[in-house]
Parts: sequence; C-alpha cells; structure tokens
Amino acid sequence: MATAFSQFPLDSIDPLLVTIPAAWFLMGSASGQDCERPVHRVWVDAFLLAATQVTNAEYERFVHLTKSEAPPFWDDVHLNQPRQPVTGVSWFEADRYCQWLRSQTGRGYRLPTEAEWERAARDDFEQKDFPWGDEPPQSLPDYLTRWQNGPEPVARYAPNNLGLYNICDNVHEWCSDWYDANYYATSHERNPRGPDQGQRKSSRGGSWRHHVKVARCSARSSIPPEFHYADYGFRVACDPI
Repeated sequence: MATAFSQFPLDSIDPLLVTIPAAWFLMGSASGQDCERPVHRVWVDAFLLAATQVTNAEYERFVHLTKSEAPPFWDDVHLNQPRQPVTGVSWFEADRYCQWLRSQTGRGYRLPTEAEWERAARDDFEQKDFPWGDEPPQSLPDYLTRWQNGPEPVARYAPNNLGLYNICDNVHEWCSDWYDANYYATSHERNPRGPDQGQRKSSRGGSWRHHVKVARCSARSSIPPEFHYADYGFRVACDPI
C-alpha cells in the first residue's frame, strides 16, 4: 500500500484535484474492440480531475444536505463503507452531484469527457494498454486478493504517474458524453465531447465485478443514464480557474 488516507479528509467538500496538462495523444486502440477504432489524434486542453472516485462519505454529505435519495446499495456492508467509492448512482445523479459542487464552491465541477478520461489514464504512456504500460493486470500487487466482494477503499495502492488512484479499476466511471460506437470516425480533433444525443452514456474504467478487474485505458463501456449498477460510480472533473 502506497498512500495515507489522511490525504483525503472526510470533512472536505472539495475533492483533492490533480492537474492534467494539455496535450495531444492518440486515442483508441487498433487491437481493441471495434468501438475503439480508428485510433485518432486528439488535443485535450488542461483540466483538473479528482485524484479518487467519489466516496460514500463524500456522497453522503450531498444526500444529507440536499435531501436527495440515497443510492440503492447503502444497506450492503460490502458496498457502503465510507472510503469505498459510491456505487449505484445513475448518470443523472452523478451530474446533479457535480451541479451541487458548483453551487457550493463556485468552481466548474462536471463529469469528464471520454477524451479527458483517457488522456488522464494514459499520461505519457502513448498507446500502452494500461496506466503503467503493457504488463497485464495480474502483475499488480495483491491482484488475486483484491476486489473480493465489492470495490476496495479508494487510494489503497499507488496512483498513476499523474497522481490518479484507481483510474482503470474498482468501479466503472460515468463520463459526460453520449455513447456512439462509431463516434471515433467523426470525432472532433480538439476537445471532443461526444455526439449531441443518444440513448446511453459513456463510461470508462474497470470493475470489481469483472473477471479481469482492470480495464485498458482505451476500453469503452456504456449503459442508459437512468440505470443504477453496483459497479458504477464516478469521479469529478473541474475546469481550471
């Protein structure tokens, strides 16, 4: 284990944010699923991304102060610990959480785009499968004993080079984009934000429920925005000041 939880106080509204520098990168994978092709060059402006997925403790404050409905899995001891990522939150609820953060702080909190998320997961590991390179997930410390009955507490193991924890594992993370399997063929080159409409919202990252617990940086997933799944959570992005 590489991190002290004291970095992430339970009594702070603002999450710990990491600066993601502006950069060009190659988005997608020639060896991945069809929806990850074609590989295309994308520019992403600098932005901020939370170091961790939103935790139950953070989300509980939002529920209490806004009198919002609690997630459906909060009675499950495997899913409701304070340092675990909140799960069972729909896209609409994740978006409302970001709106609430904006109202409380005056800062530009939002969900990240797919392009921002992949840029942050990769850092400078251009066209590598995972945030650390091409070694398989099974090479991670304690891989066989992690994620037994639910997501693990955030930030238990080392972050990627940018300081992001669990960026490709633990829970799927909602993105702001509508999902289109063919979007990469027509994607904007600079700061793409996905199609204007759709029926499913994009998500990124791996899941504690999967046989292989860690997703590739380029792997895409999606579900309808109203769904509540026990392996879906989110992390917030923020516009620079």
